[in-house]
Amino acid sequence: MTASRQVVAWIVGSILLALSPSTSLAQSSSAPDWSGLEAETMEHFQALLRLDTSNPPGNETRAVDYLRGVLEREGVPVQTYALDPNRANLVATLRGNGARRPLLLMAHTDVVTVIPERWTHPPFAATRADGYVYGRGAIDDKDSVVAALMIMLMLKRLDVPLARDVIFLAESGEETGTQFGIEFMVREHWPAIEAEYCLAEGGSVRREGGQIRYGGIATLEKVPRAIVLTAAGPSGHGSIPLLGNAIVRLGAALVALQDWDAPVRLNETTQAYFTRLGGLVPEDQREPFRDVLSGNATRARAALEYFRENRPADAAILRASISPTIIDGGNQSNVIPSQAIVRLDVRMLPDDDHDEVLESIRRTINDPLITAEFALATFRPPGGTSIDTEAFRALETNVREHYGVVAIPTMLTGATDMAYLRARGMSCYGMGPLVDAEDGLLGYGAHGDQERILEAELHRFVRFFWDVATDIAAN
Repeated sequence: MTASRQVVAWIVGSILLALSPSTSLAQSSSAPDWSGLEAETMEHFQALLRLDTSNPPGNETRAVDYLRGVLEREGVPVQTYALDPNRANLVATLRGNGARRPLLLMAHTDVVTVIPERWTHPPFAATRADGYVYGRGAIDDKDSVVAALMIMLMLKRLDVPLARDVIFLAESGEETGTQFGIEFMVREHWPAIEAEYCLAEGGSVRREGGQIRYGGIATLEKVPRAIVLTAAGPSGHGSIPLLGNAIVRLGAALVALQDWDAPVRLNETTQAYFTRLGGLVPEDQREPFRDVLSGNATRARAALEYFRENRPADAAILRASISPTIIDGGNQSNVIPSQAIVRLDVRMLPDDDHDEVLESIRRTINDPLITAEFALATFRPPGGTSIDTEAFRALETNVREHYGVVAIPTMLTGATDMAYLRARGMSCYGMGPLVDAEDGLLGYGAHGDQERILEAELHRFVRFFWDVATDIAAN
């Protein structure tokens, strides 16, 4: 079946699902009374936000101890695993009847660091104001932690019959230091987390101008590699300009890389992404979406240029990309340095040949006095997840039921710990709560100095997460 016919089949399947009566456990008599549980959810959420698990250094064991206490009081079996005693990982498991392979709920307990004086509300106070909860980790990723916690508690309290084991992994080291978290768990404790499907961070429901547009479900991500360019040239006194100045040579290389001709290439996820999103944008903006799907290289290239100028995030998922991020060239204003260095953030498509990409960059620079090398030999492994699964169909159904919009599969330009699970054959889907597109630029988004989540959207996300998990795992 061609990619275009697959997309049509998925769309038709989604329509049929929408027309069929829902059999979700959420509509049964054993569904949780979420309105009555909102206070409990908020209590746990604020408690987790108030634990400073900034990474570095991490101290994720603080969150693990809290989660363990809550879960064990409810009779949920818990194990902890730690390469470093201050950076523990928690695994809680509820057993099903074994008819199907397990479902993994994964969330990370570490958060990025803060500069407290830049915050209006203290970053670890979990302040509630104007319908929001402010705090580091509010949407990255303690919203997912508390959602997974509440699912485990409700599955246990309601004694929900399960066809799959449901596993909750609260992991450390996602922001930096994966050797303490996901790498450690995959390498040393794989049987404790092995599952058919994983639900984790990485997606979100996008609201723009007050209108909900779509629910993004992450099924794939680009592979980050750092490449270092080193330019050599003559050194000397700054008062005497020299031909071959290393900094000038490096600048010319960066200008050349602006027009690096990496090929445009679609995969299952991006084919569906541009098809579905193209049906949502205004009619006068649809031509580039049709062009990129046309299979015609000339039209696809024209679409790329449009996206680069108008929708850079969409351009980034069409091919391997380069962003210069760190430059080092000299240490005194009157000294011409003999060496200049720039670090490139290169994000490759999952099926790119890394050595071929490096050689292409070298050919584009075309300067024998500039070397280009990978900064590190290790990198997040490539891997993807199909959208033709029961898990993705459950996500589609519940995005529609909870948010009234279509689900769109996405390939992330950033990196998540799902990469390590996908590389082992696990089908992983990234999801998240509703966020306003405008929030990021105002500092309210993930890693921002005023990180926040709407209280109402936290509670809606928990209900959505529950329905997805039970649709996949309940008997």
